[in-house]
Amino acid sequence: MSDIFLVKLENVHQRYSRDGKMATVLNDIDLKVRPKELVTLVGPSGCGKSTLLRLILGWEQPKSGTVQIDGVDARSPNRDRGIVFQKYSLFPHLTVLENVIFGLELEQIPFIWKWIWYPGYRRRRKSWVNEAKNFLERMRLAEHANKYPHELSGGMQQRVAIAQALIMKPKIILMDEPFGALDPGTREDMQIFLLELWEQYDMTIFFVTHDLEEALFLGTRIIVLSPYYTDDDGKVGGAKIVMDRKLPGPAATRVKYSPEFNQLLEEVKKRGFEESYRQHISEFDLSHPDSWRTAKMD
Repeated sequence: MSDIFLVKLENVHQRYSRDGKMATVLNDIDLKVRPKELVTLVGPSGCGKSTLLRLILGWEQPKSGTVQIDGVDARSPNRDRGIVFQKYSLFPHLTVLENVIFGLELEQIPFIWKWIWYPGYRRRRKSWVNEAKNFLERMRLAEHANKYPHELSGGMQQRVAIAQALIMKPKIILMDEPFGALDPGTREDMQIFLLELWEQYDMTIFFVTHDLEEALFLGTRIIVLSPYYTDDDGKVGGAKIVMDRKLPGPAATRVKYSPEFNQLLEEVKKRGFEESYRQHISEFDLSHPDSWRTAKMD
């Protein structure tokens, strides 16, 4: 296999100050991800899933270790990485269309007053509007372009948020519980919709969810973060990657009811979520072909 990795984390530790003491959230994270993977991230609440997204985005810097995108340190956010939150992050005073092109306009703020009275700016904005309309058409939202967010359902608002991220043409889309606030029927529709977009745009996606069925159904690869493990020194602190496994890839919804699916679901629960199951670090399931560790496992 080719050794072309879009994202690489090496020996990453992240710590925060809590009550005057330093608390480790992520402990020795090593991860390599190729372009066009759909990586789902699961783990107990507070184990650092969102922290990991922020490190990849460049909103935070690790206390130690490196986070690289295309071989370059992720020092700050840029248009190569888009993010979609559970709370749709739409501007209530802007229409759907205006929300979608907001990022493109924001990128031009240093120049906008120079261009605004010239035909060049108007042509440029017209191209953004046409592109946004194309996205909305593909997302079955064209007829809602002039509505405001409060006039849309939750699923529609999330589609707008995804369009808002996609129009920037990022290499990586980071999704933090994007469907968590949706009802079950809308959620399943959005899962199918996301897979259509993933295939259409060849995106690399990091998808955080608390729904294990969703993680196993969507992903080509699952990462389980957990603080429930042991090592030889007894100095356990912070979450590690306790499972990094290749998945068959997105399939029909009926796969959710297969014995193999349910067996894997129970294994993820046991390895990642059962506090009483303290696997030794040498017993982690790091069976994905690209899984690696800089630290010794014994």
